[in-house]
Amino acid sequence: MSKVSNKKKIINDPIYGFITFPDEFIYDIIQHPYFQRLRRIKQLALTYYVYPGAHHTRFHHAVGAMNLMSKSLDIIEKKGVELSKEEKLGAILAILLHDIGHGPFSHTLEHTIVKGISHEDLSLMFMKKLNEEFDGKLDLCIEIFTNSHPKKFLHQLVSSQLDMDRLDYLKRDSFYTGVSEGVIGSERIIKMLNVKDGELVVEEKGIYSIENFIVARRIMYWQVYLHKTVLSAEILLEKILERARYLVQNGKELFASPCLHFFLSNKITMDHFQNQESTLDIFAQLDDYDVLGAIKVWMDEDDKTLSILSTMLINRNLPKVEISNTPVTEERIKELMHEAQEKYGIQEEDSKYFVYTDDLVNNAYDLNSGSINILMKDGSKVDLVAASDNFTLSTFSFPVQKYLLSYVR
Repeated sequence: MSKVSNKKKIINDPIYGFITFPDEFIYDIIQHPYFQRLRRIKQLALTYYVYPGAHHTRFHHAVGAMNLMSKSLDIIEKKGVELSKEEKLGAILAILLHDIGHGPFSHTLEHTIVKGISHEDLSLMFMKKLNEEFDGKLDLCIEIFTNSHPKKFLHQLVSSQLDMDRLDYLKRDSFYTGVSEGVIGSERIIKMLNVKDGELVVEEKGIYSIENFIVARRIMYWQVYLHKTVLSAEILLEKILERARYLVQNGKELFASPCLHFFLSNKITMDHFQNQESTLDIFAQLDDYDVLGAIKVWMDEDDKTLSILSTMLINRNLPKVEISNTPVTEERIKELMHEAQEKYGIQEEDSKYFVYTDDLVNNAYDLNSGSINILMKDGSKVDLVAASDNFTLSTFSFPVQKYLLSYVR
């Protein structure tokens, strides 16, 4: 007689306490190697260089978001919204798998490891591959994720201005970084969720919790996600991978795991994933450890640029970052590049790895991406900004742009 596995597992989460799997099929998905890879990908990349506690992973976040989705669906259903068991499972799977396409160090290397392919694109590829493996059990999940399901509020719970993704990562990132300004009342927000005209709404009495959510998001961006030292470390990581790719594609043999070497030696585009089934499986083997392990070896490479950059990252000797309200002048950039050439004895064309500029945009409430609708007591729907009596909230619907300059000291 074969042994039957108990799939009704419980996870003890530091944010929410005990989390139960709402369906046995969830266990099969979580146990899959594609999903287990998320344990080896940091949620906040190199943020632990600034906030030492920020070692949580995409696995933590995905399970936490699943928990919030399950609670939200129960609340909405109790308020009279019809949901089948299959629709609930589909939405839970969609949020559980929404980040499965992230590569090493999450967003940091999203455009370095692969070009022109977002993690959402890759997440969908993984979902489709899993759907084949599990005989169509993810059909509804994919419909909800791609917003092709008729109940649009299910997609809004996965991806919108107020989704389970944001509700979890703000609270989780706040907890692990110790930045208390990011704490939000996710439980209260969830209890205030409802559906009106097929769209997700928040009942009027929950408006102050939503205001706090928007403010917390703005603060967390400047204090954590766009912290200049975090940006310094992550830019350095990007430059290391850029240099390694350049060297490999010009014939140099570099130490790398087989899966990392594949992405360094090939210019991977969407066509590769669509036409070569093995590409997704190779990507599924890639995680933070491949990258960090290689960089530790590259510290002793004979290529001076790669060696210097790698040593800087491992020893946390980070480039200086300046953030200002005005763009950096070409004269300043040329001056800093010349200083890098003099300091390290590198060629002029290699100085671009040591000096970098970029635009930073903080948009806590983006009206172009849809709105958060408040369900008023008279049954009408009103956009959050119009419904709020908080004057400062209206300013958060406009993006704040600043300019970054990174250079080696």
